[in-house]
Amino acid sequence: MPTRIRIATRSSALAMWQAEFVAAKLEATHAGLAVELVALTTAGDRWLSAPLSEVGGKGLFIKELEVAMLEDRADVAVHSMKDLPGDLPPQFELPVIAFRDDVRDALVSGEFDSIAALPRGARIGSSSLRRRAQLLARRPDLEIVPVRGNVNTRLRKLDAGEYDALLLACAGLDRLDLSARVKERIAIRDSLPAAGQGALGVECRADRADIIELMAPLADPVVARCVAAERAVSAALGGNCSMPLAAYARMQGDAIVLDALLADVSGTRVLRAQATGTVPADVGATAAALLVAQGANTILDALRAQET
Repeated sequence: MPTRIRIATRSSALAMWQAEFVAAKLEATHAGLAVELVALTTAGDRWLSAPLSEVGGKGLFIKELEVAMLEDRADVAVHSMKDLPGDLPPQFELPVIAFRDDVRDALVSGEFDSIAALPRGARIGSSSLRRRAQLLARRPDLEIVPVRGNVNTRLRKLDAGEYDALLLACAGLDRLDLSARVKERIAIRDSLPAAGQGALGVECRADRADIIELMAPLADPVVARCVAAERAVSAALGGNCSMPLAAYARMQGDAIVLDALLADVSGTRVLRAQATGTVPADVGATAAALLVAQGANTILDALRAQET
């Protein structure tokens, strides 16, 4: 088993926190293991002039980390699972999907305590089409404005008065000790999370059996099953993590209960489905089929036409 491991990570504060968290878990699990962080700036970090949905989606945050592993400059990469595209390239594996924290979306504002308290025409910063669609479905009177940059950059823009509020992930704010900035933890029924939201994933090359063995003690089978079901919805629909597509699974006894949602970007049409079963891929595929039966392909075709 290796005595040294290199973790590729984005250089943002949240990504570094995640990598350091996994490093600490590894060092606590394997006595004498030396862990090195390899901080990289990805295309997604550099390209801040347009919403991610217009420039290739969140996969822009992943590619350089995978190249580092292929070039043997890193052994693993740590990701927020919601940032990973639904289909992992065949040369990579996810030996760890674990450490899931609060999956909800957060309203952050200096003045307003809830979505209900936002005045008509309030400017809400979010580059997530998923969050945008679900918020507009509830409050079509609001103005959703794209915002890019890391968490602290977005908070500075809010504090400077560029927005009345932001929509962010609760888990990221909690991990950065910014929980006090959260004014409302939005109920899951009102803002269904992205697939994998709140969970961390460790990716490595599929041919690195030594690394896969090293990572095994960190795995969480329950979180992995739920996230696999969520990601299967996107895989079945041919979607990506920049679409207004949501999925959240939880365990009820031995069964996976999965809620899925697909909307148009205006929030005027919102499709919902629920599926239950024991095999993650089948549960996700069933939920996707239920969405298709309601007209999901019409929405997906319109979204893809906007991307070209």
